[in-house]
Amino acid sequence: MENNILELIKYVVETFAEKKSAIEYNVEEKENVTEVTVLLDSSDMGKVIGKQGKIAKALRTLVGASTPRGAKRCAVEIKEKI
Repeated sequence: MENNILELIKYVVETFAEKKSAIEYNVEEKENVTEVTVLLDSSDMGKVIGKQGKIAKALRTLVGASTPRGAKRCAVEIKEKI
């Protein structure tokens, strides 16, 4: 996965999250998909996901649009840190 896509994800997530130091990013390369899991503090979940998931959906749309043709697809998952 290109580093630019990860930087894009970090930029969008950190724009809405308040506890930036508590955010973790896990990148897992699979056969035809790169999975990026964003682990957030419980207080930031609603802010990053947005009402009815609009921010999360927009983030996934941006990542999909910025992925070059022929490259691995990138999946973004937002989870609460346990």
